[in-house]
Amino acid sequence: MKAHDGMYIDGAWRPAAGSERIDVVNPADEQVIDRVPAGNADDVDAAVRAARAAFPGWAATAPAERAALIGALRDVLVARKDEFAEIITAELGSPRGFSEMVQVGAPIAVSSSYAELGASYAFEERIGNSTVLLEPVGVVGAITPWNYPLHQIVAKVAPALAAGCTLVLKPAEDTPLTAQLFAEAVHEAGIPAGVFNLVTGTGPVAGQALAAHEGVDLVSFTGSTAVGKQIGATAGAAVKRVALELGGKSANVILPGADLAKAVAAGVGHVMNNSGQSCNALTRMLVHRDQYEEAVSLAAAAVAKYPSGDPRDPGTRLGPVVNAKQRDRVRGYITKGVEEGARLVAGGPEAPYGHGYFIAPTVFADVTPEMTIAQEEIFGPVLSILPYEDQDEALRIANGTVYGLGGAVWAADEETAVAFARRMDTGQVDINGGRFNPLAPFGGYKQSGVGRELGPHGLAEYLQTKSLQF
Repeated sequence: MKAHDGMYIDGAWRPAAGSERIDVVNPADEQVIDRVPAGNADDVDAAVRAARAAFPGWAATAPAERAALIGALRDVLVARKDEFAEIITAELGSPRGFSEMVQVGAPIAVSSSYAELGASYAFEERIGNSTVLLEPVGVVGAITPWNYPLHQIVAKVAPALAAGCTLVLKPAEDTPLTAQLFAEAVHEAGIPAGVFNLVTGTGPVAGQALAAHEGVDLVSFTGSTAVGKQIGATAGAAVKRVALELGGKSANVILPGADLAKAVAAGVGHVMNNSGQSCNALTRMLVHRDQYEEAVSLAAAAVAKYPSGDPRDPGTRLGPVVNAKQRDRVRGYITKGVEEGARLVAGGPEAPYGHGYFIAPTVFADVTPEMTIAQEEIFGPVLSILPYEDQDEALRIANGTVYGLGGAVWAADEETAVAFARRMDTGQVDINGGRFNPLAPFGGYKQSGVGRELGPHGLAEYLQTKSLQF
């Protein structure tokens, strides 16, 4: 795919308002693979105006017709899945197999779910002498991250379309080619002009302009907690709705009696997937002190099964992180862990290769809850293993951060695991290796965000309520 030298606005590719461009860099070899326009406030304004003009017609379109177009979009994603996987591998560094199975497979599943849900969702109900209507909130400003570039787009666009909203998408500047290919898919699916619009650019310029634009009714943002706070403040000043899916420091709690080998292997895999660049990565493994050293040894053995290298190589399980800034940030956290007294079991801050933004898969033992690596989101292939004495201490450690996005519990039986999970301050918990569910709500407690994505709860984020009294 050759990058478009323009913005997708009102159903067509249009020249950017300015001349600035953003280099798209392959993180595996640090080579520039393409350039895209760096949009500005004028581009955002044109896109928002197009979305506003298209809103009345799209909101009035029958839900079943909107759902059918989401289904058509899903079909295009399926037909072009290899293109998406190749682009994601090139601009993100995600191993090719992971790109196909997860980076593209998950958004196909999510779009399928909204093709079905949009046709069956109850947009009105009767309560006493009132009819309650659920109506689209209006124009959505969607700001998406680079770590799951297609999934995060679909997780916002599909429910917004099903609700009857129109959108302006500002994707992460590291992965704009995926967003451009998605815009092609939208066009190919026959979604009406102006319903979906794309502006590439940086967060401080295009992202800020979109969040602040008076024509945007809701800002849906996925990214860091620090930026989420800024967007929340901007939206709050205009009394504008926000949906924020932010950072995490998720705990993987292994209770006595659980299958230790299985729990540790699954936990290590969860952290190493996508080079640790997942907001819900299970980066803190909590193990009872009686089994602690055994778990550390199992983790060291498991991490050796994640060789890093060229993400196009079928044998590669761990690609690079997305850019030089992220590489340096993760290496800084690893150095900090050593300085604060954690025991380095595997990996370390040294670069494994002379090129690319690679991080050695790293495991720390003897981590205490107050250490920086146990409190702050690292966003790299780094696992901290912490001991606990009893379930109450495990719960205090699990809940002892400002985050509350994901988590996991392993126990000898489901009842014990569920009882512990109910006490965790987090938005989603996997029980004994529970699988991804595209219909389950995803989002966080505390500083991990506001609102939910996926399934009916994700659709509800894009609706507002009106009651008619009789």
